[in-house]
Amino acid sequence: MEKPPAPEKPYQKFIESLRAQLNNQLPMLSTHDIEETFPWDCVKALAPWGVWGMIFPKKYGGLGLPHEIYVQALEEFGAACSSLALTAESHNSLCGNTILEFGTENQKLEYLPRMAQGEIMGAWALTEPNVGSDAKNIETTAVLKNGHWVLNGSKTFTTQGSVAGVYVIFAVTNPGAADQGISAFVAEPGKGLEIGKKEKKMGLRASDTAQLHLIDFKIPEHNLLGTLNRGFQAAMKILDAGRVAISGVSLGMARSAVEHAIASINAGRTKIPNLHQRHQESPGAGLTVDRKMISHCSSRLHAIRLLTLFAARLLDQKKAYSLYGSMAKLLSGELAMQTTTDMLDLIGLDGTRFQNHVSKLFRDAKLYQIGEGTSEIQGLIISRYLLSNPGLLRKPPET
Repeated sequence: MEKPPAPEKPYQKFIESLRAQLNNQLPMLSTHDIEETFPWDCVKALAPWGVWGMIFPKKYGGLGLPHEIYVQALEEFGAACSSLALTAESHNSLCGNTILEFGTENQKLEYLPRMAQGEIMGAWALTEPNVGSDAKNIETTAVLKNGHWVLNGSKTFTTQGSVAGVYVIFAVTNPGAADQGISAFVAEPGKGLEIGKKEKKMGLRASDTAQLHLIDFKIPEHNLLGTLNRGFQAAMKILDAGRVAISGVSLGMARSAVEHAIASINAGRTKIPNLHQRHQESPGAGLTVDRKMISHCSSRLHAIRLLTLFAARLLDQKKAYSLYGSMAKLLSGELAMQTTTDMLDLIGLDGTRFQNHVSKLFRDAKLYQIGEGTSEIQGLIISRYLLSNPGLLRKPPET
């Protein structure tokens, strides 16, 4: 008896359609990378696919994707262009998710629909010039005067800093209280919010990164986001979820590097002496250099993808996921850096060209070991969990 066709996997068409649409944008994205310009044309072109509101509920114009699917979507972004991927991830996971999680209904209705349509981009301003990874030491202040908050200070390495239409800004509202004295605010560009230096970066050249200077920047009292003096806790919660999401980008970068190396080998363009000939002439002779590198990178890719999707499922089910999110962030960032390095070694001289795709991925990859919590910070988080509860080394809980 003939078997009925298997039911279509949920969201499969969305992922396939997104992959096709991203591929259509590759020529423009390459130009933006070379010229170091923000890809507004690509933002507008992708808006009909809902990618600027992937995790926003449908009532706010978003797609309402679960994180398990959102991570897979970001993998496609990472495979196509890691600059655009960072734009999509920070817009959704940092700025947008902070408004979604901690905003009032009026704040959500004011900003999320416009963000979902790609009408405005979102920026998340936490990092400061004099503060490293310990965000509770930020120095920007917010003082309530006559029904307005007045903000003074500077932010640095703000993604979408010079192009955003809405900012989530963290500032000290109770000096001396450390992590119990920081609040979050939502604001639009205006007098007193000045764009500073736009960063010229080694990689991610089509991602906008800028300094912000807040000089008596006045915003209405109701622009407080969430609870007064609880902004640090809000930031940490948002970063926890963001680490799961950004892991998807790193996975896409690693996958794309392997895909391009395989294409290079199969097309005979590799410049490692006799490597392609050995690949062709003695396929059964043993584990050649190219096969070893590809098999190891691909095995790590699949293993870390499973870990990332596991963390995403826990997040969707509102279960404890932070340990696995930090593990995914740590390993995926290292995977992106190591895989792009290995694949450059594999393809040889072609990889020295500035416009080579693997060369671009290599330049971009370092950020994914740094942004949204460095690899060292992830190691600190993971070790704290394990030292207090060694039982976590055993099989993780079922979802």
